[in-house]
Amino acid sequence: MRKTALQISVLTLFLVVFSGCSGYNKIQKASDFNTKYSLAKAQYMEGRYTTCSSVLEECVAYQRGTAQAEESMFLLASCYYNLDDYLSASQYYLACYTSYPNSVYSEECLFRSGKSLFKDTPDPRLDATSTNHAIRQLQRFVETYPASSHRAEAEQMIYTMYDRLVEKEKGSAELYYNMGNYLGNNYRSCIIVSQNALRDYPYTKYREDLSMLILKAKFQMAQESVIEKRDDRYRDAIDEYYAFRNEFPESKYMKEAERILRVSTKNLGNKNQIIED
Repeated sequence: MRKTALQISVLTLFLVVFSGCSGYNKIQKASDFNTKYSLAKAQYMEGRYTTCSSVLEECVAYQRGTAQAEESMFLLASCYYNLDDYLSASQYYLACYTSYPNSVYSEECLFRSGKSLFKDTPDPRLDATSTNHAIRQLQRFVETYPASSHRAEAEQMIYTMYDRLVEKEKGSAELYYNMGNYLGNNYRSCIIVSQNALRDYPYTKYREDLSMLILKAKFQMAQESVIEKRDDRYRDAIDEYYAFRNEFPESKYMKEAERILRVSTKNLGNKNQIIED
């Protein structure tokens, strides 16, 4: 039984490979590019994107200036997209849009160019250059086609990438907070990074986390400061608490925020040892 199943699997694999090779050889032997192109389109419809892309690379160069040129470039870009080669896909979609800005594929090309870059963006902790590039491309799409049916999806991808950028900033701010006063006032750096992220990305899903990080950093800065600066810094922490409570009255951090308020209030005017909660 096992042997029969194995034989069937091997035979199936052979037929698939032979069929693919046969299709590719048939295309290569075609006498003209119109025939090659027709056969390549048939391969595309069957999902044979690797074979199809090899032939379309030739067709795109040969058909430049013809009625089929824009379609062949669009199909080539779509082959790469379906093969998960998003960088190549984005480049060909954009080239198709640039070369044929008024074609029936224009809107789809500009959208997919940005979406391909979105799919190619790296881990938030890595370099953000490609993420910024993808954001710009999708913003270009939204501005060019404001009434597009793809607009909502494009905007959602933009917001997702904004959050990726903020996540990177949040990681930096948390690192500064954890370093405390080691080799300098890292609490101040934590506050600056967090405030800049909130200013640049006001609708981020990390807004509550960054706001709490600012409150904690201001409180710790007061706790660890010299006596001459302590009162001013406690007042700053108290003001930050009320701003936080007003914006996030049901916050998951409210218990910790209330403790910060109590300790800060108790220590205002206190020139002796810090009173803990």
